[in-house]
Amino acid sequence: MRIKFLAPALLLAGCVPPGAPPEPVTAPSPAPRPTAVAPTSPPVSDWRDLPRTPGDWQYRGLGTGSAATYAVRGAAPVATLTCNRAAKQVTMVLATPRPAAGTVTIRTTSTQRSVAVQPMAGGVGVALPASDRLLDAIGFSRGRFVVEGAGIGRLVLPSWAEILRVTEDCRG
Repeated sequence: MRIKFLAPALLLAGCVPPGAPPEPVTAPSPAPRPTAVAPTSPPVSDWRDLPRTPGDWQYRGLGTGSAATYAVRGAAPVATLTCNRAAKQVTMVLATPRPAAGTVTIRTTSTQRSVAVQPMAGGVGVALPASDRLLDAIGFSRGRFVVEGAGIGRLVLPSWAEILRVTEDCRG
């Protein structure tokens, strides 16, 4: 008997009184597409993270000593180390379009020093005694060293064997 009363109750439960028409369903508008933003380099807080100046060191022997030049192949050097064996002196020349006396700061992993530079052929330069420990600091710096100032801007150069080879040629 229970089933007789249950069936009509179920039928009545399925009836819904007429009401307001259902609201139309609207599709959400698409979210605006983000515009492409060119990637920017994060600010560099440590000079050892700066990108290296393009180029390579090239060593060559000279009658009076030796030289190492740093440049992109086929372009003028941005830095040159030259050994004058007779004077036991290493000259560092840095390219600049307007050579003028001033100072450059050289940073290595073990040393930071400002040195006075003078106009020389091809830029500005400084002559250092071959025994100057700054040359060792440059050659043994962990991967790179930085030279900046005196119209040259900033050069981030690799500390490759050519630097120490020129230095040792002068200490000979």
